[in-house]
Amino acid sequence: MTAAIGALLMGWLDLLRPRVFGVLAKGVGLTIGLFVLLQIAAFRALQSWGPDAVTLPWLGRVEIGSALAWGSLALLPLMGLFLAAPVAAAFAGLFSDQVAASVEDAHGYPRGAGPDMVDGLLDSAVIMAAVVLVGIAVLVITPLAGPLAPVIFYGANGWLLGREFFQMAARRHLDAQHADALRRRRGFESTALGVGIALLLTIPLLNIVVPVLAAAAYTHLFHRLARRELSGG
Repeated sequence: MTAAIGALLMGWLDLLRPRVFGVLAKGVGLTIGLFVLLQIAAFRALQSWGPDAVTLPWLGRVEIGSALAWGSLALLPLMGLFLAAPVAAAFAGLFSDQVAASVEDAHGYPRGAGPDMVDGLLDSAVIMAAVVLVGIAVLVITPLAGPLAPVIFYGANGWLLGREFFQMAARRHLDAQHADALRRRRGFESTALGVGIALLLTIPLLNIVVPVLAAAAYTHLFHRLARRELSGG
């Protein structure tokens, strides 16, 4: 547990480092830019193809064309609430190697080998899918599990997020088989940090920065656990 807490705290501090902050700003900027493009597309689509008017009982024909188009602006905060985390996670997956390399250089960890472009895209897709599962689980589990819903939700998603982010950090230094074996031996620490990441992902706006934070924190966690393995701890 202490390793997970320490890694998370170090990850927060690393967000202030220029190289990591640059990746964070890039990811947040791309996320916001994508939302703006989606908003513009929705506005233009409703303006071009939306109904100009509707006919209501007793009221007759009511013009709604302009109101409908301008009303689409309400989609922007909704997109920010539901899509910010998966979109930010996708971009973070693309830049995670830069985050890990920056953290390793800053703290004197052994420098790992980053994935090629295909592996980077696959990592991005897997992480985005994991974050989407977090959001879906919130909607599905909460009304069914009653008071146990938070425990089930954060436990399951902590394991899922821990698995993906730990594998991503470990594969810079180990092959897939050895990375998975280390994760299994240190599953408690990996899941404990994943629970913390899952908690942060459910906080609107803050969840935009969490994928980059997770990449930094799991880099710390991997190196701490690998050092313990070598020392027999």
